[in-house]
Amino acid sequence: MSTIHLAINDKSYSVDTDPQTSLLTVLREHLDLTGSKYGCGEGQCGACTVLIDGKAQRSCITRVGAVSGKQITTIEGLAKGNRLHPVQQAFLDEGAMQCAYCTSGMIMSAVALLQKNAGPDEKEIIDFMDGNICRCGTYSRIVRAIQKAAKAQAPAVAKGASR
Repeated sequence: MSTIHLAINDKSYSVDTDPQTSLLTVLREHLDLTGSKYGCGEGQCGACTVLIDGKAQRSCITRVGAVSGKQITTIEGLAKGNRLHPVQQAFLDEGAMQCAYCTSGMIMSAVALLQKNAGPDEKEIIDFMDGNICRCGTYSRIVRAIQKAAKAQAPAVAKGASR
């Protein structure tokens, strides 16, 4: 056992655990951050996706000892007060979920995509989201939600501005 120091959702945590424990286990069982889901346990389905230093990463295959000192963002850290993140809001608006088991991982991957590429086209969205599995098959609504979020996050062009 070791004391692992973590920065999650702009808060500091110390956890006594084996450094080889998965980040997902620590999030869910030690810190009660249950938004990230256990799906396959092999990093293949995306249900456990979190952001580590802004990049989408599968928490089920990430050892907690490897992320000490890095900024971790979970689905619980996206909303600001009572205001949902634009991607969260777009998923609701577009009905981009049925059972919602995959939704937190989908949203976290979409946030990472939009941080990397603020205006992705449909193919770029599909390519980036490949590996996030939705058993309910809401893929077309997920793509629409990401497109909507991209537009919502785009800086407004001032009226009358020269081109």
